[in-house]
Amino acid sequence: MDTKGEALADVAYGLFEVFLNKELRKQGLQLFELVENSTDFSGEFTENFALFSTDYPLLADALTGEYGSADAIYRLFTEGEGVIPTKTTKIFWIFLDAPGYDPGCVSAEKAGKWLIFLEPGHTDAIWKKIRDATAAGELGISTKVSTAKQNPESRDDRMDIYVYTRDWEDEEDVMRIREVLRDLGVTDRIGYKRNIETFQGEYSEKGKKVTYYTA
Repeated sequence: MDTKGEALADVAYGLFEVFLNKELRKQGLQLFELVENSTDFSGEFTENFALFSTDYPLLADALTGEYGSADAIYRLFTEGEGVIPTKTTKIFWIFLDAPGYDPGCVSAEKAGKWLIFLEPGHTDAIWKKIRDATAAGELGISTKVSTAKQNPESRDDRMDIYVYTRDWEDEEDVMRIREVLRDLGVTDRIGYKRNIETFQGEYSEKGKKVTYYTA
């Protein structure tokens, strides 16, 4: 497949993962738990890939064109693609929403996130703790982690975890989440950035601070 086709396949992979996670959660399942527990979910996978193919035939064709078959895509998931940050090379980010989170009920400009920067060797273990706490409803509204896929916008080799909160003005909740992160092993001082600054394209530079809280 040419470069353009590979890029489309990567986009399709990311969209299918979102689709698969959503459908599995409807059944009370979590993709990461199935993968990490080595559970055979090939039946659920095949069923959901068929649904995806019906709803998004061009994307499904791009996936099978790149990887050969639905079975080959299933094997990628079981090997950690899209689940384990350092084993994921098809998508830039792995996402997880907290139980009951509805983006339509949250003001994008009121939200913000704690920023965690880690060396690759430490990322998988910390991400697993943060992901599990998010899935249990113990942190904020959602979280995401960067992956091993080379991102031209990255400034260094560190990997990023963003832990989102509903309202940057709710300092009590923001700091509660910070303490949970500390209990999970994030003990270094970290910053909290409001979405307002992100939307305005403001990023940290020498002599310029864009974090709203630091703790």
